[in-house]
Amino acid sequence: MKKSKFSEEQIATALRQVDAGAAVLDVMRELGISEATYDVWRKRYGRMAIAEIRRLRQRDEENSRLKQLVADLTLDKVILQEVLAKKS
Repeated sequence: MKKSKFSEEQIATALRQVDAGAAVLDVMRELGISEATYDVWRKRYGRMAIAEIRRLRQRDEENSRLKQLVADLTLDKVILQEVLAKKS
């Protein structure tokens, strides 16, 4: 997963500013983000607290690491099966 240039605190703060009544365009301009980025943040992080956002990001990183591990092991298994098939 691509690493965001914004920290969890910045994302949560931006979402809370809009919830508190700040104009979305002002917050977007201040952070230098597009409307699409803001919409993704709102959809993904919604009403989460900073700690929840951190846990979500850590879980995503762990999932991607585990997926890579499974892919590597699957590749090793296929290679070993091919070697065994050639010996037979």
